[in-house]
Amino acid sequence: MKTCHQFDTVRAEYEREIGFMLAHSKRHEGRPAAKSSAKQAASTKQRMARALNSHVGRCAECG
Repeated sequence: MKTCHQFDTVRAEYEREIGFMLAHSKRHEGRPAAKSSAKQAASTKQRMARALNSHVGRCAECG
């Protein structure tokens, strides 16, 4: 699937944020902060999927 520059940018931003959260979770393993960060990463993955799906539906270049 060919995607536009904006799609790639949005995806990269979300993946960067998810990476930070997962790294924080691993660094603080066994603490409440780690569990919270892991949950935030999971919800951010869902938000990313929703945002990218919405983008594909609206973008002439992607859709």
